[in-house]
Amino acid sequence: MNTLSGLKIRNFIMLFIAGCVNAVAVTMFLAPVRLYDSGISGTSMLLAQITPDYISLSVLLVILNFPLFLFGLKKQGLEFTVYSLFAVAVYSWASWMITDILPIDVSIASPLAGQDLLLCALFGGIISGLGSGLTIRYGGAIDGADVLAVIFADRLNISVGTFVFIYNIILYIFCGVIMKSWILPLYSIVTYAAGLKVVDFVSEGLDRSKSVMIITDMPKEISEALIAEFNCGTTRISAVGGYSGTKKTIVYFVVNRFQIYKMKTIIHRIDPAAFVTINEVAEVFRAAE
Repeated sequence: MNTLSGLKIRNFIMLFIAGCVNAVAVTMFLAPVRLYDSGISGTSMLLAQITPDYISLSVLLVILNFPLFLFGLKKQGLEFTVYSLFAVAVYSWASWMITDILPIDVSIASPLAGQDLLLCALFGGIISGLGSGLTIRYGGAIDGADVLAVIFADRLNISVGTFVFIYNIILYIFCGVIMKSWILPLYSIVTYAAGLKVVDFVSEGLDRSKSVMIITDMPKEISEALIAEFNCGTTRISAVGGYSGTKKTIVYFVVNRFQIYKMKTIIHRIDPAAFVTINEVAEVFRAAE
């Protein structure tokens, strides 16, 4: 089991912000109009509606999430667990502050979007996704359903994403049955979809770079031209053609989306026969950073 030597103050600061952001989404956009977040957060919201008032959302967030993160300690590691527990604790505390301490009325409508279900679903999902994405980006998770997915997805022979999706669909079906209405669970799916997209943007970067693999008979010329134009490095990789059996060289290069057209022009000018593939990469960094 790893130690806590790698914990960073910056991460705790960002996780504090993430927990507060999630609390704003849930308490000021979703819960007032009885929409549901995804995962354990959504489960807590449903239980808060059907249990006595003293079992509040903030209490349920701790009761349901903490055991799951501790259960996943061996699988996820100590640092991840500490970061995640801290984020959930802040999320619970901030939710309690908004609903019970601050002079904000969140009893029957969103303070910002009123009772407009579409606005509440969209902005609740976007803001919740921002908080969840920040949590992932800085080393933790804010929902125990993610830990369940990591632990049980392999055993069920499904992907982590599929596990979370199935969990949420079952949750929304339960919401519809228990509340005897399908309008709110359907709008909650909008919340889930919006949040999922924002999580990807925040955790993996808003402006994804592109990785380029250029199979060419003129690797030196193309490599030098790209370095001169974009002032960044390339990597040349030796390869063998699968069909012809002849030796080839692959030039590996990373660009942003604004450089793609210029890069294509350079490659076409030097070697019109070059074979080029372009793929999205989530993040580019140096290991020493």
